[in-house]
Amino acid sequence: MTHQENAPLSVTPGAIRFNTDSMKLEYYRGGPVGFGTTTTTGEWVNITTDSPDIQTGGTRGLTGGGSDPTAMAGIDYINLDTTGDALDFGDLTDSRGALTSCSSSTRAVFIAGYSPGNVNTMDFVTIASTGNAADFGDASEAVYAPSGSGSETRGVFGGGYFIPGSTYTAGIDYFTFATTGSNNDFGNLSSGVSDLASFSSSTRALFAGGVTPGITNRVEFITISTLGNSADFGDLVQAQRATEAGGSNSVRGIIGGGQNPTTVDTIQYLTIATLGDAIDFGNMTATTTYSSTMTSPTRCAWGGGYVGGSKVNTIQYVQIMSTGNAIDFGDLTDVPHYTTGCSNGHGGLG
Repeated sequence: MTHQENAPLSVTPGAIRFNTDSMKLEYYRGGPVGFGTTTTTGEWVNITTDSPDIQTGGTRGLTGGGSDPTAMAGIDYINLDTTGDALDFGDLTDSRGALTSCSSSTRAVFIAGYSPGNVNTMDFVTIASTGNAADFGDASEAVYAPSGSGSETRGVFGGGYFIPGSTYTAGIDYFTFATTGSNNDFGNLSSGVSDLASFSSSTRALFAGGVTPGITNRVEFITISTLGNSADFGDLVQAQRATEAGGSNSVRGIIGGGQNPTTVDTIQYLTIATLGDAIDFGNMTATTTYSSTMTSPTRCAWGGGYVGGSKVNTIQYVQIMSTGNAIDFGDLTDVPHYTTGCSNGHGGLG
């Protein structure tokens, strides 16, 4: 059966098909979803046929770039299924902070940032290996503090800030992980915004909070396999800028820390398949902002950033499907803020 984003009403939850576009088995998950339509009653979801454990001994989280206070090129990695200190992975093709990243189960792509001055660099690594990044292509805009997520096949990223110029972009772009090359236009957020959080399931990507130029509490979403503008999802517990502080498994999105306008220690969550407002989850180990996020199907971890008012190399984590406060995981190899994080086990991978 060929790809079909919106299933007819006659499809029974639990039905299985082979998607000839993605070359993956999918099952039909019943329940109200949809994007601009009231006729969709569920969604097709990838059946996971591989595991990060086969490739890396566990779900591998990566952090890349950042500032300390000059731009950094280093990439670290951790095993999200254990605890412990990060190890050196390699380096980006250039030193930069205020970047974002998207990842499939095999590739991590690092996008744009500040070097100093905005750059449109896109470079990538193979997650299961170690080594330096290679050129992927160019982002359509040289932009500061965008935010990205995606599915197994498609990376999406949106928002950002132009320096100089002091303007915000609403643009959303996408690319295909399996190829290299420049990205393509996807649509727009409701307005220009930077320093936002993002995360995804295999079907939806959510963008939350940010600076626009005032601090906002709005949450918006797109359907990753389509094109078009974002739609309203709900609101955060409070208005905040939450740079790279969002991660997810296939069910829940988690946002940790941020500024409102002072730095906060709150953790909040949303259920990606529904619409609605965020709910309180717990607290970070201290007030936290400008950290990177890495997720597995069970854990969300944050690395680096400003914690309690000082730049740190600490990593903290929570169990996604519970609620409660973050606990210590280990340390990064450096002390970055405005870094980015990704993994080969996040919620967009099915």
